[in-house]
Amino acid sequence: MKVYTKKGDLGKTSILGQNEVDKDDLRITAYGTVDELNSVIGMVSSSTDTSKQIKDQLTSIQNNLFSLGSELASLPEVFEKLNLDRVDDNDIKDLEHWIDALTEPLPTLKSFVLPGGNQTNAVAHLARTVCRRAERCCVSLNKQIDLRPEVVRYLNRLSDYLFTVARSISHSTGSKEVEWKPKA
Repeated sequence: MKVYTKKGDLGKTSILGQNEVDKDDLRITAYGTVDELNSVIGMVSSSTDTSKQIKDQLTSIQNNLFSLGSELASLPEVFEKLNLDRVDDNDIKDLEHWIDALTEPLPTLKSFVLPGGNQTNAVAHLARTVCRRAERCCVSLNKQIDLRPEVVRYLNRLSDYLFTVARSISHSTGSKEVEWKPKA
């Protein structure tokens, strides 16, 4: 099977259940942003600064994001018939549990923090911002089609998790968190 189909040369693509969709359709933008998020999370996971525990969690998240992207790339009735994996309340609870466990050893936040201190922290913050964009895309898409509420909730909680991962990586590597210093 060839990687290229040439269908996209005219700005069209397909989703499960629909042959022609404009490439700038909100559905395509949403699952494309989730795909981008998955790639940035891969960068965090591949860093030597990232612990095995966090790498395992990120792999689980990447699998969830692939499932979420599959749901976004399908008409609901087609997705239902295929009986594919989907994010659910248990996945959201996993994120909350991981956030709580990673937060426990961290110093209390006394100001806003900026991305940086080390490269992995900065990439984790990049993942967080891409996650927020994916969330916004899904909120916009939800105004056109009914998305399951777990989709937006998962992305919302995931951005909190990625913020916590950034802080955890700084803490475990002994890197100082960069605090926001507003103008006096």
